[in-house]
Amino acid sequence: MSLIKQQDRTRSQESSAAIERMYITMRHLFNRGFYKPMGVSGETLREALLILRPEIYGTIAEEKVELNGLLYVIDRLPEGIEECRYINLTSDEGYKDSHFKPIVPPKRRRNCYRIDDEQMNIEITRGRSEIYDILTHLTFLFVESHKIMKRVVINEEGHTTRDWQKLEKAVLAEEPLSQQDREIALTHTANILGRTFHEVSSIYSKFSAPNNEKRFLKLVYWLGKRAIEEIVENDKRLVTFSPVLRERLGHHIHGEVWADNIKKELENKDLLRRPIHIISANMHSVMNTLFAPVALAKEMVKKNNLEIYETLSNAGSGKLRSRVEKTAQQHGMLFIPDQSGTNIDVQIFDTAKLDLAQNNFCSKTEYIKGKEPVIIVMDYAFGEQAYETMEELLKPYEDKRKTVHLDVKSVSIMGKAGILEGGKGDIMIPSAHLFEGTADNYPFENQLKKEDLEGHGISVFDGAMITVLGTSLQNRDILRFFYESTWNVIGLEMEGAHYQKAIQAAAKLRGSISDEVKVRYAYYASDNPLETGSTLASGGLGTTGVKPTYLITEQILEQIFRD
Repeated sequence: MSLIKQQDRTRSQESSAAIERMYITMRHLFNRGFYKPMGVSGETLREALLILRPEIYGTIAEEKVELNGLLYVIDRLPEGIEECRYINLTSDEGYKDSHFKPIVPPKRRRNCYRIDDEQMNIEITRGRSEIYDILTHLTFLFVESHKIMKRVVINEEGHTTRDWQKLEKAVLAEEPLSQQDREIALTHTANILGRTFHEVSSIYSKFSAPNNEKRFLKLVYWLGKRAIEEIVENDKRLVTFSPVLRERLGHHIHGEVWADNIKKELENKDLLRRPIHIISANMHSVMNTLFAPVALAKEMVKKNNLEIYETLSNAGSGKLRSRVEKTAQQHGMLFIPDQSGTNIDVQIFDTAKLDLAQNNFCSKTEYIKGKEPVIIVMDYAFGEQAYETMEELLKPYEDKRKTVHLDVKSVSIMGKAGILEGGKGDIMIPSAHLFEGTADNYPFENQLKKEDLEGHGISVFDGAMITVLGTSLQNRDILRFFYESTWNVIGLEMEGAHYQKAIQAAAKLRGSISDEVKVRYAYYASDNPLETGSTLASGGLGTTGVKPTYLITEQILEQIFRD
């Protein structure tokens, strides 16, 4: 038993060291300004990733190509990036005003621009976490591309297998593939990837995009082609960081503009001096909780609240969602679409215009005039961006004539997280945030308690949460160490420590807000990275996340209106 514990400890230490090397290396490469992912400069990243073997990247350390990990990564990178030799990470440098059409990955809101046949520009507006995320995904992508290359190149002259030649013919054909031609191409692709025909057939449609039905075949082909060119022609792919990005990073340029826009709207609507409650959540749960009972009163007669929320979550419920949004805007909701580059939209709710009596979770029905709460709902931040945006939002509002300190009564954070005990849809109530890779820890008094959310058929866990440097580096050995040790870690996410660091600094050190500000943190589980087949790469939550989302939202609002 002691030998097994020693082996587990050694593996977790090796994995922890690999993560540390990756981040030190990525910072060094960023400062350098460029690197070749499959050259000498990218070797440390590749080696660390292969030692780490993150759960999301599945079989990265094996010879066969990892399909689910490839799907996860490609949904977070711009379409066509596999064709590009040159990938340039930039700041917001004016490309939105050019003829270049922005390419937005389906699972990451970031603007990307295809400059020419060989170059892709990716705009970085969310700080270092976004750079780490992209570089990790690119490293995985290029490692997989060399797996393809090794399976199709048969000699030093660059001659290729028959399977590769057949795949090339299918990809370069301009006409759509018939079912027979597609299945023939998938047969050859399965041989190239070291996968079964059933595996590649099953995942083929998941890669398809509008006007790009052959995306999976094209992805395999271009990844392999660029890797072949690297080996045969020594034409290495290159990642560069623009001088403007390197100069601006860490200066809170986007966060400052974002926060100023919110405060100006509050001032314009005469809301700046009212009690303020900040909620970090999605853009539908608070709005639906407050206004669906009013907007959909007829439907509510036939269904309970949860059934209505599940209906609103369906893709085909656009008309119902529009009715709720229209009702919200008629009763004090202001929507502020992001113009700053943070990709964080905001809703402001003036509860003076809200009929509290129509919400059965609100214990109060009236407030003293001028003391009605103002609720600011900000969309999810990304990693370190949480510190930048929260710090800027909590600063006093300043113009040429005055300085106004915001009367922030509470900050509530709701989001998705990986869980270490339990499964998808379960709820986590943290008592502290630990920052991965450091000894930094942030204990706090969470106004949300385990008992507040129990009794609804969902498991609820409380304990510490670890704020990871990136979800793409989830490693089972490290997570098991935190779960089984005295740290009492129940889950992992990317923003908690950053939010808490900003809140503590504003309340305890800088005096920007009251030191009696209340904090609430609650997460619902998107995956369990300790369980095989239950990582983020295994797919989304579907409607599983609806019930915990609205249970948490109702509890947050109930506490806001009770205070």
